[in-house]
Amino acid sequence: MKKILVLYYSRHGATKDLAKLIARGVEQVEGVEAVLRTVPEVSPVSEATKSRVPDSGAPYVSLQELVDADGLIMGSPTRFGTMASPLKYFLEQTSAAWVSGSLVGKPAAVFTSTSSLHGGQEATLLSMMVPLLHHGMLVSGIPYTSSDLMTTETGGTPYGASHVAGIQNDQSVSDHEHRLCIALGKRIANLAVKLSA
Repeated sequence: MKKILVLYYSRHGATKDLAKLIARGVEQVEGVEAVLRTVPEVSPVSEATKSRVPDSGAPYVSLQELVDADGLIMGSPTRFGTMASPLKYFLEQTSAAWVSGSLVGKPAAVFTSTSSLHGGQEATLLSMMVPLLHHGMLVSGIPYTSSDLMTTETGGTPYGASHVAGIQNDQSVSDHEHRLCIALGKRIANLAVKLSA
């Protein structure tokens, strides 16, 4: 059974909703399992510590789960056109995987959620790809054969799945966004199967 790590950080739940849809897409591919994981908050207080187990939702990711995965789909809300600090902090701890080359040749993709339509979705997705490229991963987006890219009026880009959550974070995932999340999950799962053959 191939495993795709769907790793995300979500403050208000929109990015988590996308992660769940992407995981459903992954599991539509026979012989592939989605492993849904998150990362803890980064505290502005240096003495603060976080429980090893989150209060709710997906478990926190371990470095070993990243190394053991056959592919990675990573998501973050947009923070001024880049990924949120908790996800970046986790990535900054992956030097051993970089040195060993344990992620080289594995498929990867990214996804994001913003409060506004022009809130930096594509910039965030591109910034999230950079560390994956440094790890030698095979980064993939969503091709225009997914026709929702041509008709969406909310989120969804060729760089990865995305969602416009609204200023109050009250906009649910649109039909276009939903289908693009499923398509992204299936794409990476299929790539993982093909690359292992």
